[in-house]
Amino acid sequence: MTTTPPWLRAIDAAGLRDADGTVRATIFAEMSALAAQHDAINLGQGYPDEDAPAPVTEAAIAAIRAGLNQYPPGRGTPELRGAVAEHRERFFGERRDPDTEVLITAGATEAIAAAMLALVSAGDEVVTLSPFYDAYAAMVGLTGARHVTIPLEGDDFQPTAAAIDAAIGPNTRMVLLNNPHNPTGSVIAPEHLARIVAAAARHDAVIVSDEVYEHLVFDDAPFTPIASIPGAAERCLTISSAAKTFRVTGWKVGWMTGPAELIDAAMAVKQYLTYVNGAPFQPAVAVGLGLGDDYFAEQRRTLAARRDRLSAGLAAAGFAVSPSRGSYFVVADAAPLGVSDAKRYARELTVERGVAAIPLAAFDPRSRDARIRSSLRFAFCRTDGQIDEAVRRLTSGR
Repeated sequence: MTTTPPWLRAIDAAGLRDADGTVRATIFAEMSALAAQHDAINLGQGYPDEDAPAPVTEAAIAAIRAGLNQYPPGRGTPELRGAVAEHRERFFGERRDPDTEVLITAGATEAIAAAMLALVSAGDEVVTLSPFYDAYAAMVGLTGARHVTIPLEGDDFQPTAAAIDAAIGPNTRMVLLNNPHNPTGSVIAPEHLARIVAAAARHDAVIVSDEVYEHLVFDDAPFTPIASIPGAAERCLTISSAAKTFRVTGWKVGWMTGPAELIDAAMAVKQYLTYVNGAPFQPAVAVGLGLGDDYFAEQRRTLAARRDRLSAGLAAAGFAVSPSRGSYFVVADAAPLGVSDAKRYARELTVERGVAAIPLAAFDPRSRDARIRSSLRFAFCRTDGQIDEAVRRLTSGR
């Protein structure tokens, strides 16, 4: 009997294999290559085109010059683990022991992979919101678990109570959340988080919360870390990263906080993935986490203004634009333009208008929701000039 190897399960789960068996590149790689080929403004991938704050980059340079270029401790440097613990308490009131309840990882993606490989077995169920960051499905495929989704509905992309209760059941081993949410830009309301916690507790499931956009919440919208909800802390691993907050997506420095026994389980796997990472970047990220409140507030103000700039331009171009409460992204439905297949339309926009975006269907390839099939995700983590030029291209000829 032939079994499907884990890597191929991951490819299939991500929807990257054609009927003839051909393995395709991700839509992100495809659209970025197409954007480069046609000199398009790339509003597809979520990376900023501005550098990190100077104190952070200078700290990395100083660490390299000081010779901090060899293996750091397996759990991360004491300096960064301490900074993560202080940051969690400063902003969210959560106290964690930096020695036993904090783990430094090679970005948030490795943290999620380590947690899933440590805690999920073949035959378990992993629940995510839908649409979902594409790596989630691939990781579920690696474990051999079953992927169950909670659809986000309405203009503001929120889950319903009925959908939460239907998805989380006796076979659920892990609930993997992303809040603030990529790709929709929604911030999940506290009452929905509370219902998720209650359902997870009822079925003894672990919660893994990907909160990399924790500081990028707009319009004074409240952000509730799920670990702060009663009943969550003892079963929750919270994951974040330096990438989005400090504009260093290439550094790949992330972290995980939670109960010591869950951290130990993830560490047991993580040591056989990257082992360690980013020695000179770890003290630099510690500096970033200690920046004043004004830095984090200015980040929010700047990105909110760029979101507004792009959203207005998309509306002027004829899209139906959903509100973005957080993250780097805004969703725009092209159905009013007569579009039903956003995958094809994304390629047309890149070639004909010189603006690249990602079809929302890439974040749930099996969805039959018409709005998901006709919508695009645009990134507004670009300079004002880049956004203005993208808007000019999108609206030209109208």
